[in-house]
Amino acid sequence: MAKDVREIRINPIVPTESVLVATARSMRPKQKEELAPRDTRKHVDTCPFCTGNEHMTPPLIASYPDEAHWEVRIVENLYPVLGDETQAQNYSFGLQQAIDGYGRHEVIVDHNVHGIALFEMSEQHIATLFAAYQSRMKQLYESDKRLRYVLVFKNYGPAAGASMGHTHSQIIAMPVVPFNIQSEVDNSRDFFQKSGQCIFCTLINEAMTFEATIYDKESGEIKRKIDVGQYIIEKSDKFIAIKPFASRYEWEVHILPLSHQADFLEMSSEDALDFASVLRRTMCRLDAVIGGAQYNYFLHSLPHTSADAACKDSYHWHLEICPRTSIPAGFELGSGLFVNTISPEVAAAQLRDVDLT
Repeated sequence: MAKDVREIRINPIVPTESVLVATARSMRPKQKEELAPRDTRKHVDTCPFCTGNEHMTPPLIASYPDEAHWEVRIVENLYPVLGDETQAQNYSFGLQQAIDGYGRHEVIVDHNVHGIALFEMSEQHIATLFAAYQSRMKQLYESDKRLRYVLVFKNYGPAAGASMGHTHSQIIAMPVVPFNIQSEVDNSRDFFQKSGQCIFCTLINEAMTFEATIYDKESGEIKRKIDVGQYIIEKSDKFIAIKPFASRYEWEVHILPLSHQADFLEMSSEDALDFASVLRRTMCRLDAVIGGAQYNYFLHSLPHTSADAACKDSYHWHLEICPRTSIPAGFELGSGLFVNTISPEVAAAQLRDVDLT
C-alpha cells in the first residue's frame, strides 16, 4: 500500500455513508481531542454513583446481583431527553410535524468502583453488565407497545458527552427507530433479497478468508492487493472484533457474533462471557495504543417492530466502539462525509500488534 492514502470508501452496510481516508491530512496542524484524565479513585464521597450514596440518585430500577451488594445499578435519569410523565399532542402544519417525546431515559452505573476503566473490569463483570442491558431492554420493550427502539450507549470523557466521572452507560427507549439504525436494517434487507445472505455474515467471512488482487486493465500489472483479514483485531469461538474498511473514526472497532444473530436479546449467558472476553481485550488494545482516549460505544440490535421482525435473517446485531481522537470540522459537518486521517489498515496493525500476554 502506498505511504499516503487518499480515497473515498463506501460503507457496505449503508452505501449512502462514505468515509474519506486522507492520511496526508494527519500532518497538518489541527486541534485534537485531549486525552481524558483518568480518575482512578475507588470511591468519591460526593459522587452519587458511589456505594453508600445510593440515596443521592433518582429512584432505583434494578441492581445486580442484589440491592445490598450491587455491582451494577440502574436508576432513572435525572435529566431525561425523553420521559413518560406527560403526553403532548402530536401535530403537523404544512411541512412541520412533531410527535410526542415519549420514552424512557435511564442510567446504568457500570461498576461500584468509581474510576475503574472498562478494560480493568473482570470478564464476569462485563458479562453481568451486558446481561443487565439485555434484561432492561426486554422489560422496556414489553412495557409499552409505543416503544419502537431501545438504544444502549456509553460515553467516556467530556468530549464524548460524559457528564459524570463515575463509569456509567445509558439506555434510551424511544417511539421511533433512529435513522442510522433503520438504514442498516433496510440496506441489509435489500442485500439479503438480492443475494440470499446476511451482509454482516458476508463481511465476517470475507475478513477471515478473502484476499483480493486488483489489476491494471490495460497493462495487466498488479495495482493493489487487499488482505481483508488484516482488519481482524480480536477473535474468539463466538465473536469477532473488526476494524471497518470504511472507518468513520481513526480507531473505530466493531464487535459482532460469528454466528448469525439479529437480536442482542438472544445472546445466551454462556456467549456473554465470550463476548466480554473479546470486548475487554479490544479495550486493552485501544488503551495500549491510544491510552486515555475518550470514546463512545453503542449497541445496534434489530428493532422490535412488526415490519422489522421480518429482517431477522438479514440483520446482525453488533457493538460499535468509536474513540474520539479528533474533532469534526466544517467539511465533515457540512458534507456529512467523515474524514479519517489514519489508514484503517495501519490502525488495525497497531492494535493487533499489542502484546496482551
